[in-house]
Amino acid sequence: MRRRSFIAAIPAAAAAMSTEASPASAQEGAAISITKPAKPLPPFQPVGADKFIRPDVRAGDRPAGASFASRSAVYGLNGAAATMHPLATQAAIGILKKGGSAVDAAIAANACLGFLEPTSAGIGGDCFAMLWDPKIKQVVGIAGSGRSPKALTLEIARSRAVNGHLPAHGAISVSVPGALDCWWTLHQRYGKLKWAELFEPAIDLAEAGVGVPQIIAYYIRLSMAQFAKVGASGTPGGIEEVANALHTWGAGPADGGYFRNPDLARTYRMIAEGGRDAYYEGPIAHTIEAYFKRIGGWMTVEDLKSHHAEWTKPLATDYRGVTVHGLGENTQGLTTLQMLNILENFDLRGMGFQSPESLHVQIEAKRLAYEDRGRFFADPHFSKVPTDWLNSKEYAAQRAKLIAPGKILTPVHPGQAPSHGDTTYFCVADSDGMMISMIQSNFRGMGSGLVADGLGFMFQDRGQLFSLKDGHPNIYAPGKRPFQTIIPGFATKDGAPWLAFGVMGGDMQPQGQTQIIVNRTDYGLDVQAAGDSPRWHHEGSTESMGEDPPGLAPTGLLHLETGVPAATRAALEAIGWIMGPTDGGFGRYNCIEPHMSEGHRIYGAASEMRADGLALAY
Repeated sequence: MRRRSFIAAIPAAAAAMSTEASPASAQEGAAISITKPAKPLPPFQPVGADKFIRPDVRAGDRPAGASFASRSAVYGLNGAAATMHPLATQAAIGILKKGGSAVDAAIAANACLGFLEPTSAGIGGDCFAMLWDPKIKQVVGIAGSGRSPKALTLEIARSRAVNGHLPAHGAISVSVPGALDCWWTLHQRYGKLKWAELFEPAIDLAEAGVGVPQIIAYYIRLSMAQFAKVGASGTPGGIEEVANALHTWGAGPADGGYFRNPDLARTYRMIAEGGRDAYYEGPIAHTIEAYFKRIGGWMTVEDLKSHHAEWTKPLATDYRGVTVHGLGENTQGLTTLQMLNILENFDLRGMGFQSPESLHVQIEAKRLAYEDRGRFFADPHFSKVPTDWLNSKEYAAQRAKLIAPGKILTPVHPGQAPSHGDTTYFCVADSDGMMISMIQSNFRGMGSGLVADGLGFMFQDRGQLFSLKDGHPNIYAPGKRPFQTIIPGFATKDGAPWLAFGVMGGDMQPQGQTQIIVNRTDYGLDVQAAGDSPRWHHEGSTESMGEDPPGLAPTGLLHLETGVPAATRAALEAIGWIMGPTDGGFGRYNCIEPHMSEGHRIYGAASEMRADGLALAY
């Protein structure tokens, strides 16, 4: 599809809007006309204001690299780490320098993030990972996804439904936390340091306290305000108790405000000394059971004891010479692969970076893949997913034929299967060549709003993503794993690791991962610029998993970051895309990329400006 044919499909008025005057075209000395904005722009950021929005101002200029990049990637020969908090990244590098493996460093970083970034991480949530095992030279996957309580029946779940879906808060949304067992299982196979050593940085931080960075502080305040608003009500969607959460976080810290969590430090000490069993069978498990019994929930010691992470073989597809891997199981990892399979049928490079035709094709690929996501994805222990068919190039070619230039596909439906058939991401690499891509989450916001007595962490609300529709593969059942949005990313090239990467943010994750691969592969951006590039995020599907806002039009809602060219935005609006606000829902990214230089392996690592993260290498 060529740019000329796409533009021809756009109404003339919009095509005229796509022409922007270049400052270089103005004659030197000519008068400059300044158009004042309709709404006065704020002259300064008031004290205490969360935001200072000046769309007329852009970041400073860089002398090299992409003009929109926020910084350079970092490079090192011995190891690298990229997380969503500088102190977690420092902890990971410290573990590597002590002789720990990439897995050791990732566990230590994740434990730190449970304290430092409670809006996205914690031992009340689940965890997934893919890693490059240099001994067998393969990508290995692990799924740490907990199951629903056995005492919670479908009838009870339906009785607590809100607008046909499970609510986002309270005990009804809590499934068994799988993160800690995932850490333990990874350490048993790949750990070098003692288990207890991995918790020392997090314990020290939680006991001493830290200053909370801007974005994390902002989201803690939003979450706590939401919990206080929902309150401990007996109505559907309410939270059984909020006192423990308020005891732990209060109303949330100010930007740069002091915060400590001695309860979590004590919990970590029990885990450091007692291992996995302290959480799933010992004192922590019994505290959890007693808490849910007190508030009228369903989680028991038996539910916790029976949980175990599962090793899994990742799915894969080839995209323009790069092998992209994704977890199957009960995740949306296959969705990234489906989007890339569809996009391989189009000349994205010829369309141009951030052009309307390129974004239009990418968005349509998303819509098609998400129809299948909502229709077929579920716990494979309960439902057979037609994975091979969904991931096939033949099926992708059929779906690609539905995409037309300058026209939105309406209606859009899932394929007909053959008859047989808020999150934190981080990555670490070590001197042995092991690379781990790891993602962990409490799901929406900080989670369910529930904190067990004296434990200092919040339980996830992942159970909200179960379906309540009869016949749906993801329908709720006791002891079943809900559909998962969290997916680590990994790509290899010529049989060697190429990228350990991830983009956080619920349904944004496959959309973000696809944009990273397209930016690297089709548009030649480096690992830092690929993440800093402005993103799009589309919401809406006829096969919703319950995360879409109500009342969306059949074509959904398209969000564009302000960095997307104005001409591109105008062209997309002209063909009918309905624009939503720039709401911050564009995900957050970390990445590590190895390359060889004069016989030496060098790790390049990147983070981004949308979060408080940091990449380091040494």
